[in-house]
Amino acid sequence: MSANNTARVCIPLCDPTLTALQSADLIEWRIDCFNRELTDLSTFLKNISVPVIVTFRPAEQGGYRKLTREERETFWKTQAPRGEAVWWDIEADLAGNLTPDWSRTIVSHHDFDRVPADLERIYNQLAQTPARVVKIAVQANDVVDCIPLFQLIERGRREGREIIAIGMGNAGIATRILGPSRGSFLTYGALDEESATAPGQVNARSLRSVYHIDRIDNETMICGLVGLPVAHSVSPHMHNAAFASEGINGVYLPFEVQNLEAFFKRMVHPSTRELDWNLRGLSITAPHKQAVINFIDWIDPEAQKIGAVNTIVVENDHLRGYNTDAEGFIHPLRRIIKSYANLEVAVIGAGGAARAAIWSLQRWGAKVTLFARDPAKAQPLAEFFSVECKPLASASFSTYELVVNATPLGSGAYVDQTPATRGQLKGARCAFDMVYNPMETRFLQEARIAGCETILGLEMLVGQARVQFELWTERKFPNTSIMYEAAAAALE
Repeated sequence: MSANNTARVCIPLCDPTLTALQSADLIEWRIDCFNRELTDLSTFLKNISVPVIVTFRPAEQGGYRKLTREERETFWKTQAPRGEAVWWDIEADLAGNLTPDWSRTIVSHHDFDRVPADLERIYNQLAQTPARVVKIAVQANDVVDCIPLFQLIERGRREGREIIAIGMGNAGIATRILGPSRGSFLTYGALDEESATAPGQVNARSLRSVYHIDRIDNETMICGLVGLPVAHSVSPHMHNAAFASEGINGVYLPFEVQNLEAFFKRMVHPSTRELDWNLRGLSITAPHKQAVINFIDWIDPEAQKIGAVNTIVVENDHLRGYNTDAEGFIHPLRRIIKSYANLEVAVIGAGGAARAAIWSLQRWGAKVTLFARDPAKAQPLAEFFSVECKPLASASFSTYELVVNATPLGSGAYVDQTPATRGQLKGARCAFDMVYNPMETRFLQEARIAGCETILGLEMLVGQARVQFELWTERKFPNTSIMYEAAAAALE
């Protein structure tokens, strides 16, 4: 599919009377979650102006209710609506007992636990039916589970067989976004965040407004975020907005990676990867910033000194590693701190974010003290940078010009927590939270009450993303407000 073609986006619905469907090319009508009597179903099609895919799926195939085989057969034979704008999506076990219009029939298989080992056999079984489209939707538990699905799409393209291959779950998002450009008949997008009918289903509006799915083709430069988890990240909003503003044929995706070694061997490194795709660059986030060093060919001297990599550039047959967190960290400080010489700074945390912060501050001449809940665990980091490490519980930051939160406290499962209270922060000049989601963290709230100036983590995120953009595209990106506004809108 070229960039001149439109990717088909199908929105699954339980309520067919909904009309806010501007992003839909088709609608999947989930009759198995329809609560009214199954009578005169055609009357509910009147307000829908796009083709409708009818499903009546049993619970073991991802449906909303337990259905006997007899109930399913009776529905399809006597109650299911028909017509030129109506498609049927039926399960393989019924295909031999029904006589639908096969030119508008999808035969499907679902597995909500894993990618089955006999995926090829399942495909062959489905392909032997007269159905126009074969659909396979399976749970992806790691991004490498997407590989056999992309390979099925390629096989279907070679054989002239129309196919939908979906990796469900956050690890399968790449199949939903890249699938149509590689030959998938359609992709599914939720009407909104609350109405997804399968795990990992991307908002239909985002497929077009964030990922620009209609513009993706075989030449599209692919970049992405590698971490665990990554679905919460606003990096796709930032980078895709930047690509669009500069007219770059590129897309930035979330890659949920558990097995880092398998991911780099099977999907990333040009000498061993099993996918034919124009992969150009990766952002690396927790928990992989240090481990990734083992899988790249060259590391920038600054990243080597920091001891962590957050950016990969695929250059010819090599992987080059950089750390843009350091520049991102300094970027927002420039408007507040004029001189770093002997500046007293407290850094809370002992992970990859703390590494970048300490290295940046020391580079500019600041005097850093490390604080941690468990000083023994933080001691290797303290020794690496030759800084003093103190316990966080008894800390007072009144003598410090700058206090940096480099822990995950304040986000995700820790959203109600803060590494430091207003009492501890009182007297400090400035508080910098490297957490960006949410924008207003408990740490920043405590700091403001204590009278501190504050710096949002989103400012750092944008600063480091600008450098990543320039490494991947080899062009300057001066208008970082585009990134900031896209990320802020996503967070709100």
